[in-house]
Amino acid sequence: MKGFRDFLLRGNLIELAVAFIMGTAFASVVTTFTKVLLDAIGKVVGGQPNFDQVAIAGVAVGPFITALVNFVIIAAVVYFAIVVPYNRIRDRFVKEEEDTPATTEDLLGEIRDILKQK
Repeated sequence: MKGFRDFLLRGNLIELAVAFIMGTAFASVVTTFTKVLLDAIGKVVGGQPNFDQVAIAGVAVGPFITALVNFVIIAAVVYFAIVVPYNRIRDRFVKEEEDTPATTEDLLGEIRDILKQK
């Protein structure tokens, strides 16, 4: 029972659950934005962009092309709406720690501390 309790209380599990819930919620936002963007493109080109009827040598590749276009739009939204602002904020507010290689004494001290805990 102790192992199960430790598993449940591990920080990574909670962070993963929160990330999954937030990701699911954000997915609907991005999907809706993609539909809005495709509707806007449809207004410009005179029709809803839909490749479902495209076939090459009798093989229906249209649904794949439609899914690929949707994927590219979703990837662009995620990149420009999340990744780029996150990187800017991180670079602005989080000071990078200097990556100094650990000395042999530091490593031996860490090993000693771990062995003491056990």
